[in-house]
Amino acid sequence: MRNRTKLLIFAGIALVFCGLYLFHGLNGSYDYALPRRAVKVLAMAVTGVAIAYSTVIFQTITHNRILTPSIMGLDSLYILLQTVLIFFLGSTHVTIVNKQVNFVLSVGAMVIFALLLYQFLFKAGKRPIYFLLLVGIIVGTFFQSISTFLQVLIDPNEFLRVQDKSFASFNNINGDLVWWSLGILVITLIIGWRKFNELDVLSLGRDTAINLGIDHDKIVKMMLILSSVLIAVSTALVGPITFFGLIVANLSYQFFKTYKHSILIMGASVMSIIALVGGQWVVERVFSFSTTLSVIINFVGGAYFIYLLLKESRSA
Repeated sequence: MRNRTKLLIFAGIALVFCGLYLFHGLNGSYDYALPRRAVKVLAMAVTGVAIAYSTVIFQTITHNRILTPSIMGLDSLYILLQTVLIFFLGSTHVTIVNKQVNFVLSVGAMVIFALLLYQFLFKAGKRPIYFLLLVGIIVGTFFQSISTFLQVLIDPNEFLRVQDKSFASFNNINGDLVWWSLGILVITLIIGWRKFNELDVLSLGRDTAINLGIDHDKIVKMMLILSSVLIAVSTALVGPITFFGLIVANLSYQFFKTYKHSILIMGASVMSIIALVGGQWVVERVFSFSTTLSVIINFVGGAYFIYLLLKESRSA
């Protein structure tokens, strides 16, 4: 089966799930329920595309299919920021209550952190990409340790707000933030779309890409920044989803046997929409909100991550 046909099939499945989520069980309440469901579907689509796009390009520049952009510590920084704000200012402060202000602070902090990290490491000399990943792991662990320390000291009532911020949720999403995120996503996709051909060459390896005329370091820096922006936006919009990008990116590799990033990214994006919209429908209609989508994704993603590690070790 051709890849274009596969994409059309997955797109059709995504539309079916979106229609099922939008119209199932409305019972005539179109004016009230339908707009709210539409905002949630749009938020899930934006989040899914952002995570899929950033994960695929991140795995391309690192030449490793078991890594995600979360390894750079952005998720840990988001949780640390929310913990610090609630610990020192309280859960009733404007930076927590006002979702627009919290969104701008979260995205700004994560993007600035990523830019400073990349600038410091790349300015220091010709550092290998795995050195950058190592620093990201160490910094992420440091952020997580501070968050845990503050959460032990925090008031129990305030701790509940911190817990709410620590897990991804598509309930009570602010419509304005969805449109802001969509705007940032579109701009990022437009910038990155023109680099797909260079990413195809970059997947051959650093030396081969340089021999073929690709400015390797420039492309890597640009893709790292775009990946950080998308992860920051998706995390600030709904919360951290650790293993989701790992799942959809590797499923795209399995279904679409190609090197073309235009196909791989579109395939991963469509699978993301299917997983998020379908999973949220199951959480609401089958489990009756007894669990959250992020818990299911992290459980499945963790098991899949272990499977990939065992598979890589056997092949080695």
